[in-house]
Amino acid sequence: MTVRSGWLVNRDAPGGGQTRADTRLVPVGTWTPNAELTSRGGVVPGGNPFALTSAGAMQCTIGTGRAVISGSSVQGAYPVAVTEPETLTIADGDAQYPRKDAVFLRVYDSAYDGSDQSTAALIVAQGTPSAHPEAPVASGTAEKLYEITVPPGTSAGTGGIDWATAVSDRRRTTVSLGGIQAGGWGLGYSGAYPGQYRDNGRGLERWDGNGWRSVAERHYVAVRKDDAYNLAANRYTPVRWSGTDARTDATMWTPTNPTRLVAPVGGLYTVYAQQTWPGGAEQARVMVTKNGGVREWHMSFVARSNGGQGHASSLPVVLQAGDFVEVSLYTAAALDQVPGRYSIAALRWEGPA
Repeated sequence: MTVRSGWLVNRDAPGGGQTRADTRLVPVGTWTPNAELTSRGGVVPGGNPFALTSAGAMQCTIGTGRAVISGSSVQGAYPVAVTEPETLTIADGDAQYPRKDAVFLRVYDSAYDGSDQSTAALIVAQGTPSAHPEAPVASGTAEKLYEITVPPGTSAGTGGIDWATAVSDRRRTTVSLGGIQAGGWGLGYSGAYPGQYRDNGRGLERWDGNGWRSVAERHYVAVRKDDAYNLAANRYTPVRWSGTDARTDATMWTPTNPTRLVAPVGGLYTVYAQQTWPGGAEQARVMVTKNGGVREWHMSFVARSNGGQGHASSLPVVLQAGDFVEVSLYTAAALDQVPGRYSIAALRWEGPA
């Protein structure tokens, strides 16, 4: 047998029970829980488990791998291993409509499903031909591995399936309890318990009981100005930002207080400001203020601009939660219709103070 399952057939049942090799090959232990007595089914990561490759016009091969097939709270979970590649055949396409078939790794257990079988198998479930076909869904003790689109009229005689474009990977992963959940298909699932970790493909996340949150604490906002503005002479004017290009915390910039970049937590921050001055600017300055002027820092100076002159600068500041900074502009000569794109700013948390 190339598809093996543990804890499925009694030792004294026809065909024998779990062999020593079965026990060594199939995954054992407690896996990522769904509830008190159920586990998250899925592929055990490592290499490229159950890899699908073309074996002909209408045939594919499923490679070796290990998986956990989840049953009900009464059944428990079935550990399964495919020890040699298996070849599957896809039925010819419908004359009129496309369809989507699904490749499942399924466990049959006559004690619970009435199948009169006690075995594990790789199967192809045919979808229903339709103008907008949908693939069969996994039910019972089955784990979906792939979906295969079969265009109308497809057969070996017409060239068969385009394996490079017809296959959608639906392998999800599962790991042992306490392990970091690997990537795999689909991230729209809830965690099983506060403190569970997963890798979303870009970094680590932790389930806090309500949602997945990045393990690496980050707080930043980058603001922009879309509309042109005027500057009166000999006066510091706070920039009223139009929106954000990037933001981790909704409170860091709001249209209610458009001049403020707000610290959501206490710590060391870096303030960034870039200003381009049009022609006519005299004694032009960029100043950053904290909490409406409690502290002030001059960021740049241009004595006289002939147009397109400017500076970008950054400044380390210590802020408490709720503190805010503002960017103000000064020119000795009044300016009209300064392009909004001339002004950019950002605030980034570096760590605890």
